[in-house]
Amino acid sequence: MSSTKIIYGTAWKKERTTALVVSAVLSGFRAIDTAGQPKHYREDLVGEALDTLQKEYGIKREELFLQTKFTSPSGQDLTKPIPYSPSSPLQTQILTSFASSLKNLRTTYIDSYLLHSPLRTLPETIKAWKTLMQLQDEGKVKHIGVSNTYDVQVLEALEQHGGRRVQVVQNRRFEGNGWDKEVLAWCKRFGVQYQSFWTLTGSPSLLSNPNIKAFARAKGCSSAQAIYRLAQLEGITPLSGTTSGKHMQDDLAVESIEIDAESEGEMKDVVRWMGLS
Repeated sequence: MSSTKIIYGTAWKKERTTALVVSAVLSGFRAIDTAGQPKHYREDLVGEALDTLQKEYGIKREELFLQTKFTSPSGQDLTKPIPYSPSSPLQTQILTSFASSLKNLRTTYIDSYLLHSPLRTLPETIKAWKTLMQLQDEGKVKHIGVSNTYDVQVLEALEQHGGRRVQVVQNRRFEGNGWDKEVLAWCKRFGVQYQSFWTLTGSPSLLSNPNIKAFARAKGCSSAQAIYRLAQLEGITPLSGTTSGKHMQDDLAVESIEIDAESEGEMKDVVRWMGLS
């Protein structure tokens, strides 16, 4: 998991999901994020893309990092079919949703399985976490974690009362929530993978920051690339949801942008503002 530097996000791609995932992987992405939430994701079309990639391009399932999520009833559109019965016990909901994800994605295991958000109460969230632990113990999941979890106390409670530390956090990280500094610091302290979404779209002021622009000019890259690279250097794994083939290539290229001591010095104010150090 430590080799995963950037993830292709499939939210809101609808009928374009298959073509975009194929394009992303052929461009060089090796990590894909989806969810068992039909109103925002087409998990089945991600599976179709994986099938196409293997049959037509020889890219095997084992070469890809595949992440999906359990979305509780509060995050679903209950007027449409969802991957479990909302009247079932919580553990049954999760196990049924997980089985649906395996079928949709045409795989026998998931690299990373997340709770899409905390549940209505902390005891429910802990119960859900224990079910993810069960899936991990059974060898069906390699890593387990949470998304949309902005309270460090919840992360600590899952370890204390659930019995296992969170291994992945995927959060919206933008200026509007103060860059999620506390959760990021907790993840860095314990070596937990921190994945960020809304990294660009949530912070237009960051894209227009004069220091970011000057840095981008000096490195011959875009402001978006500069932001992604700074995030990576601080141990953050950004999600890219671009639908542009060029931007896919641009996003993958950020890892090759070198940051020397002089560049770091020039960027220290921005880095501090973003809560990266």
